[in-house]
Amino acid sequence: MKMLINGAERVIADALRGMAEAHPELVVDVDNRVIVRRDAPVAGKVGLVSGGGSGHEPLHGGFVGPGMLDAACPGEVFTSPVPDQMVRAAAAVDSGAGVLFIVKNYTGDVLNFDMAAELAEEEGIQVAKVLVRDDVAVTDSLFTAGRRGTGATLFVEKLAGAAPEEGAPLDRVTEVARKVADCSRSFGVALGAPTTPAKGSPTFDLPLDELELGIGIHGEPGRERRATMTAAEIAEAAVDAVVEDLRPSDPVLVLVNGMGATPLLELYGFGGEVARVLRERRVAVARTLVGNYVTSLDMAGCSITLCEVDEELLRLWDAPVSTPGLRWGR
Repeated sequence: MKMLINGAERVIADALRGMAEAHPELVVDVDNRVIVRRDAPVAGKVGLVSGGGSGHEPLHGGFVGPGMLDAACPGEVFTSPVPDQMVRAAAAVDSGAGVLFIVKNYTGDVLNFDMAAELAEEEGIQVAKVLVRDDVAVTDSLFTAGRRGTGATLFVEKLAGAAPEEGAPLDRVTEVARKVADCSRSFGVALGAPTTPAKGSPTFDLPLDELELGIGIHGEPGRERRATMTAAEIAEAAVDAVVEDLRPSDPVLVLVNGMGATPLLELYGFGGEVARVLRERRVAVARTLVGNYVTSLDMAGCSITLCEVDEELLRLWDAPVSTPGLRWGR
């Protein structure tokens, strides 16, 4: 496979160096693999730290900045960062008001963030943790015990990220993050497999006339394989899977997310079908976001995430945000 890289062993470091050049508002520690907003720590503000394997960009490093994360820790491709990264990140953003770790539900991420929280607390940093487990496709997988953490991570990072900008203390920021995680559900579909730099070929075989319903963001198997479907048929299957589990009574935020190789032309068309199905299911939509936000390298496909919101959560969604991957209101 052709890739725009210098070598598999250099891909993370090269990407971080490029990110530093493109975004001087961030401090990018290439050697220690920590991305921090340049004005951190902000006096009196709760710090938000997240991270995970690389290959899901702009998640998480692209969501560092005012109104969202204070720091992010990129691991190897599809591999958890290590506790030392997380402790460095927590120390860099802690102003004395505490730090919230936002963790996707994958075994390595959970174990390493738990260890990092213990080490950070030994250094006098107050730490809280919130687990994101929104994928309704499967209960357990090769990487998780329970549901996988996927697209809802964006909603948790944005909504919880807005709260400390208003002066909310750690317990309140944690409460918001848990509420968002509990009110969010996701479902993904793969049209093609991702290719990791180390492997150099697709990570699984998916014939041209088939797709995988319920795929994970690392290429984990989903619920079933089917013959190729239209965008309308995929939207009906995905929306029904999410709505049947979430059963929203309040309006929802909608994320129509590309997995990395799906162009916006297709995503907007798919988003229109998602909107149609939600109207038919009598689900009110408060806001919609379309684009490649929680990706899986060059996987072709999409996911949808719904987050049920009240007036407070909608206000936090609309609050200003200024990051490389998400920006409005400033």
